[in-house]
Amino acid sequence: MAKEKMAVYFQPETIKKIEQEYQEDNCASKTEFIEKAVKFYIGYLRQQEEVNYISPMITETVKAQIKGTEQRLARLLFKVAVELGKLSHMTAAINDVDDETLQSLHVMCVNEVRKINGIIDYEDAVDYQQS
Repeated sequence: MAKEKMAVYFQPETIKKIEQEYQEDNCASKTEFIEKAVKFYIGYLRQQEEVNYISPMITETVKAQIKGTEQRLARLLFKVAVELGKLSHMTAAINDVDDETLQSLHVMCVNEVRKINGIIDYEDAVDYQQS
């Protein structure tokens, strides 16, 4: 491909930098160095355009994923709350528990859940109750 000649003006400091750097960049000439620099800058500008285009798309996709996850978690928590409510009512119906025992049980359960980081193991509860 034939090259075309073009007049370009640079500040003296820029010319010094070109003369210092073009050989270190393995360029055969200052023209090759400048052309390489211009292509790099054009690529940079295009990348900025693509980032500005793609970034909102990624953001919206992530938001949609998070919203879907929140909705699934909310449904699961609702189901767990319903099952816990049924279990609590059945337990209360068959046991005569006074207020002091209930308060003590509440404090114990809060402390246990903190200690086990919310991971409840039924077998551990059975072992505790039998000891």
